[in-house]
Amino acid sequence: MFNCFFPDEYLDSTYEIDFDRLYAEGYRGLLFDIDNTLVPHGAPADERARALFAHLKELGFKSCFISNNQIERVSSFNEAIGEIFIENAHKPSAKNYLKAMELLGTDTSNTVFIGDQLFTDIYGAKRAGIRNILVKPIHPKEEIQIVLKRYLEKIVLYFYQKEEGNS
Repeated sequence: MFNCFFPDEYLDSTYEIDFDRLYAEGYRGLLFDIDNTLVPHGAPADERARALFAHLKELGFKSCFISNNQIERVSSFNEAIGEIFIENAHKPSAKNYLKAMELLGTDTSNTVFIGDQLFTDIYGAKRAGIRNILVKPIHPKEEIQIVLKRYLEKIVLYFYQKEEGNS
């Protein structure tokens, strides 16, 4: 019933993903949400985010931010990182996931999406046919509409973890 929202992988943090392994497995494109995936909601790119993207570039990854935020938020975060981005992405629509892969020169077989929300990030990646990793939100401070969605996410994650044998 909820399988269309189940992530391919569920981890505590973006910063614990084994990107070296992903590269060795043949992945070349990374699509990221920003808020509560890489930094707390509304925060600028911090040292940890800058170091991550420096490492990803060294490995040979191409990255793109896909955010439902407006250009001011996304471009200000990206100033310190220097990747391509798509703002006002209308996730979970698959359109901008596909556009991001086109911009990166990757496809569904070698691209991974990383985000913190099931109903926008993960559902959109699944609709686009992209491997996806759900991460726990970095910080509990969120906009009210996201707080309300988190209650529904808990129900879906209960069934996900039960199916995965982690209940």
